Amino acid sequence: MQQHEIHRFLERYFIANECEMVEKNFSYMKVQLTIELDKVLMNRPFYWHYQEKTGAPPNPMALTLVTGQQHPPDGKGEFIHFGSPRLHQIFSSAKKLASFIRMYESVPRQGAHHIPLSPWLCLNVKVSYRCDRKKDMILSYGLHLINGEIQSQFHDRLKTLLLTKRIPDFCYTLSPLIKPVSGIKRIENVITEYIEQDDHSWAADARLRWKEDEDLLESFYEGESDKPESYHVEKEALKTQYDPAVSVEIINGGLFYLQ
Repeated sequence: MQQHEIHRFLERYFIANECEMVEKNFSYMKVQLTIELDKVLMNRPFYWHYQEKTGAPPNPMALTLVTGQQHPPDGKGEFIHFGSPRLHQIFSSAKKLASFIRMYESVPRQGAHHIPLSPWLCLNVKVSYRCDRKKDMILSYGLHLINGEIQSQFHDRLKTLLLTKRIPDFCYTLSPLIKPVSGIKRIENVITEYIEQDDHSWAADARLRWKEDEDLLESFYEGESDKPESYHVEKEALKTQYDPAVSVEIINGGLFYLQ
């Protein structure tokens, strides 16, 4: 990530978590943390334990992060770059805090009519093909929880919409006929079918490379009836390196009520 991308990510992260931007420009930002983010980022368990026990007024901290050359007027601030522990702490918290979300499409009022919003279940997943090489794919599916329609690249559709955490005025939600747990299973079946129909020549090629290296290993120990421990270690290492595998990881998901 470039510094401007880090800056934009941090800005979106804090705004999404309802933190106040006390001061910001293109190079730094001073953020007033919420209670929740203070607990996640600032490592003050004893303070929060004391506050909750005594009922004292909560006092979440402010955080100043610098992503460019210009520093705040007071000269304070923590420089953030791609390898910094703070940024990776924020990445980790973003994954945890945003693992599942519920949002509503913000639509303009249409006369005196109330607007129905339909429930969609969205899952974003990472599919990985692994051997001595690796290929990752990000898939996004949306399932209409009333009629069962499934759309691919659903996250791209969501990016074009104005979404809000609270149901807009003059809107109401339709009740789902498909339960989310059942919906997840339907999307899993679609992903499984996608993987099964994909081109898996990469796996066959990996097995050929595996066989070549295994034949070379056998030639090194040819004539030895009792193979030493090193032979078995190297043979297992080749299996670990080349054996084709497919993994599917859910990145995040959400329930979206859309017009």
